[in-house]
Amino acid sequence: MKYILLEWGVPIVGAYIVFLILNKFVFFNIIVPTSSMEPTIMPSDRIMVTRIYNKSNIKRGDVIVFQSDELGEKLIKRVIGLPGDEIKITDSGEVYINGEIIHEEYVKKQVRTKEIYPGLRVGIYEVPNDSFLFLGDNRSNSKDSRYWNNPYIKKEKILGKARIIIFPFKRIQTF
Repeated sequence: MKYILLEWGVPIVGAYIVFLILNKFVFFNIIVPTSSMEPTIMPSDRIMVTRIYNKSNIKRGDVIVFQSDELGEKLIKRVIGLPGDEIKITDSGEVYINGEIIHEEYVKKQVRTKEIYPGLRVGIYEVPNDSFLFLGDNRSNSKDSRYWNNPYIKKEKILGKARIIIFPFKRIQTF
């Protein structure tokens, strides 16, 4: 009996310890609760996220998981504004970065205007040097930087970068 416990128990406990260490320092996964990132990410998709330690490697267009102190939860959104950027969002939903319009093939057709959706803020956003501005891909159904009291997320609140949809299996894809 002791031999069986050692033969099976030690590898199982060892594997569990390795998993905990990897989960703490290398990766984690989340289940997406809303449609704010459709069509890229669907509700109930399970996403593998790698932890980010060097925030200067974050690029515009990356899908990032961060902690929102304002909402008290982890969110997943797309990076639109980098530190120092000037972002302009129009009533029709067009996004300009430093004076240049961006074409976002991942964004659903939007019909939202600030008259129809109270709380939506359009206009110019000046991204502070220690922060980022995030928007959901489903702009007509995403409570993102356009709605938050503080539209910017500080670097230290960024938890990781979405890498792959791991479930459901028919939707496996990388970012």
